[in-house]
Amino acid sequence: MTTIASGTGTLTRDALAVLQPGFTGTSAPSWLLRRLGEGLTSVGLFGRNIASPDQLAALTAQLRAERDDVLVAIDEEGGDVTRLEVRTGSSFPGNHALGAVDDVALTEAVARELGRRLADCGVNLNWAPSADINSNPANPVIGVRSFGADTALVARHTAAYVSGLQSAGVAACTKHFPGHGDTAVDSHHALPRIDADLSVLHSRELAPFRAAIAAGSRAVMSAHILVPALDPDRPATLSRRVLTGLLREELGFDGLIVTDGMEMQAISATYGIERGSVLAIAAGADAICVGGGLADEATVLRLRDALVTAVRTGELPEERLADAAARVRALASWTTSAKNTPAPLTTAAPDIGLVAARRALTVTRGSDCTPLTEAPYVAALTPVANIAVGDETPWGVAAELRRVLPDTETGSFTGEGAGAEVLAAAGSRRVVAVVRDAHRHAWMAKALDTLIASRPDTIVIEMGVPQAPPRGTLHIATHGAARVCGLAAAESLTTP
Repeated sequence: MTTIASGTGTLTRDALAVLQPGFTGTSAPSWLLRRLGEGLTSVGLFGRNIASPDQLAALTAQLRAERDDVLVAIDEEGGDVTRLEVRTGSSFPGNHALGAVDDVALTEAVARELGRRLADCGVNLNWAPSADINSNPANPVIGVRSFGADTALVARHTAAYVSGLQSAGVAACTKHFPGHGDTAVDSHHALPRIDADLSVLHSRELAPFRAAIAAGSRAVMSAHILVPALDPDRPATLSRRVLTGLLREELGFDGLIVTDGMEMQAISATYGIERGSVLAIAAGADAICVGGGLADEATVLRLRDALVTAVRTGELPEERLADAAARVRALASWTTSAKNTPAPLTTAAPDIGLVAARRALTVTRGSDCTPLTEAPYVAALTPVANIAVGDETPWGVAAELRRVLPDTETGSFTGEGAGAEVLAAAGSRRVVAVVRDAHRHAWMAKALDTLIASRPDTIVIEMGVPQAPPRGTLHIATHGAARVCGLAAAESLTTP
């Protein structure tokens, strides 16, 4: 049995230091502040914690009054995955739109402005960017969160995003290592598996992570995926071969390794979050992300006690836990020094997101295409949102079109029969059909067939991955469903 020479107090502080928990509410609960005083070093924020920039700044100030170097983390990818603007939609297009433009200077500028806004609110660790290559078009969880399907493109934009974000003093956490793009299962629900061979993994999946490491990414997030070519027995988050052997030793990453949310079914339903957390730290992870769905003191105490017990029984080397805690504190120290270091002299670019969204549009016009001059009927063909995106955030073009054409009407449709339902609801109005990933949903493609057959002047706006061929008298691919993507599309619809 391992001897805990440094004492229970140090061990408990180290166990708290490696946790990145969430909480409920728009101010910090007393239990969270108390645990920060006892050694907790990180806090994770979600949409439920954010009402406005001023409120968020007050919340982070409340946390720093208890611990001035606290890591305040957020899942703010921009695009479809936004927490800062969860109730309005993001002011920044996501990765797929930036990849469609393929201007690394633009990507860096967008990430810098996003980082500036996070820093202004007191957030200093962003669980972004996604470095996954969207090599499987059927992927249900990555999609527009990826810069694209081309390895070199994803690598250069990942590096640019890391540089832009960190130039604003916000640590980047590049995800989901070793690459979640070639999956057909959402790890929120089950354990995905990637059966690519080792040579493919090295030439494809790992290339963007090498670029991120070269760009100085302060953190990397692991994926809850099984990759038999790397480890046939354990998912990456729990695999010493993947986290220590590959990421640390072979790729030379010396920053913080963060797990994806341990409450996700890929881990919680197979190992449980307590055992999963112990195995993750033992494998080489330094920080346990938990709190997307488990956001209470009891969860923190369960995980703290599981780690302490694992050290006491010899299952988890005390030195490994101490090393993990030291890496968390080192990143906290970096964010403090970054906050006190003058930022590079760059002009603030508050409209850079809209500029990027406009440039990302791909517009295909038929020979009989005419712009909208009268208020249309906007039919949102709405799939079930994945958990990373959530269903709180509005999307589409109706709200933006209403600013120009105030009598615009709209409805949401799903499932078999959606096409006929749209026709009945639209009446004589011109139809604007808004879709997300039409190539992944047979009912959606069928609805478009029905609409275009009956109403050839139907306009189609694809706000997911534009994998299906363009159709309709006017087809606009926005490469994402951020609010600015909808605004850019609405502008295009009403401009001759």
